[in-house]
Amino acid sequence: MSGNSTSSIFKAYDIRGLVDTEISPDFAFRTGLGFARFLEIEREPGTVVIGEDMRPSSPLLAEAFSAGVTSNGMDVVRIGLASTDMLYFASGKLNMPGAMFTASHNPAQYNGIKLCKSGARPIGKESGLLAIERFVTDGSPIPMRSVGQESNRDLLDEYVDHLVSLVDVGSIRRLKIVVDAGNGMAGFTARPVFDRLNVDLIEMYFELDGTFPNHEANPLDTKNVRDLQKAVKKHNADIGLAFDGDADRCFLIDENGEVVNPSTLTGLIAERELIRHPKSTIIYNLISSRAVAEIVEERGGTAVRSRVGHSYIKKLMADTKAVFGGEHSGHFYFRDFWCADSGMLAALHAVAALGNQPKPLSKILKNYQRYFSSGEINSTVADAAALLVAIESSYAGKESITIDHLDGLTVSSENWWFNLRASNTEPLLRLNVEARTQARLARVTKEVLNHLM
Repeated sequence: MSGNSTSSIFKAYDIRGLVDTEISPDFAFRTGLGFARFLEIEREPGTVVIGEDMRPSSPLLAEAFSAGVTSNGMDVVRIGLASTDMLYFASGKLNMPGAMFTASHNPAQYNGIKLCKSGARPIGKESGLLAIERFVTDGSPIPMRSVGQESNRDLLDEYVDHLVSLVDVGSIRRLKIVVDAGNGMAGFTARPVFDRLNVDLIEMYFELDGTFPNHEANPLDTKNVRDLQKAVKKHNADIGLAFDGDADRCFLIDENGEVVNPSTLTGLIAERELIRHPKSTIIYNLISSRAVAEIVEERGGTAVRSRVGHSYIKKLMADTKAVFGGEHSGHFYFRDFWCADSGMLAALHAVAALGNQPKPLSKILKNYQRYFSSGEINSTVADAAALLVAIESSYAGKESITIDHLDGLTVSSENWWFNLRASNTEPLLRLNVEARTQARLARVTKEVLNHLM
């Protein structure tokens, strides 16, 4: 496989591509071999923990990857079916590097690999993926040494034990919860978790099916939560929870069937963590609502702004000793979870906040909803870099306008801000706008989009 053909598979934070044509057992074997070589150079522990999601191709790919790792003399612990955060739990608890076979929310024809060092430390393009890609492209010679051993271990109960130990859910009032697993891995993990709680659980699409027969397992797209919205209202439920394919992201639906902005959940969890850990640091990514930083500062914490992407947030959490981090995409990171993201742990925080007082969810969340947002708007462009320069020049020098380049272009004023970022893989510019009023939001959004036409 040439370097050009792997460059589209090795993404900024993981490996992902089409099954058979891009992600094949041969590719998985060579990636396992290359990963083992990388771990040896990094002086990582000599055992790799491997998990897999419900996609039909995942077991065969995980088996081939394991063969590549053991061919390099390292051992493997297979944990079988797992959510991505369960793999991170295994990596953290066992202090082993890990590999998770999943394509997250991508359609059925895709698969991929999320890799981490021991202690669930992230591996992205800037922290190892480029080296692993080079080993896959150039080849990794199999050393003359004994082949490593493969074993199996069931960690589901220990994973659940750890999650419920981190959130006070022992005294919540009786709640009715609808969970849409999207035929993804939450169908494997949610029941054991919620069986520990004082809740009536209504299950939607819990059958593990990597062909996603009901809808894509991507709650960020509003069409994929419509069934859940209807179910919450039909059953008069207190809350609805939607998970993506590998269950590392969680989205909320309130009792009225309304989608909760992920920044609102970030603010809620940040406040809860600051009660437990006063004056702590909270990380938020730069397309999160401005309300997040305001809430953190009001509660006596320190808010630190991050680039978009899990490897950046995890590193920043480690560097600042932050207690919690939130991304507007529905990823939530916890110091008590090895700074890794867990959709289920975020869900438990939401359930605890709701169940430990009498108000409905919509009333609880009012204080965290201070602005109006556009959501992410993608525009196909011929020259993203030139457009960013042109748009910046149109705002530069204006009174009360600040500009920064932490991640793409962010232009801010007292009552609004917007961020434009170029896609890593497509000729797209991604626009996010927030404003204090709906009218101002509409004006700023239209103004920026006019530049892109």
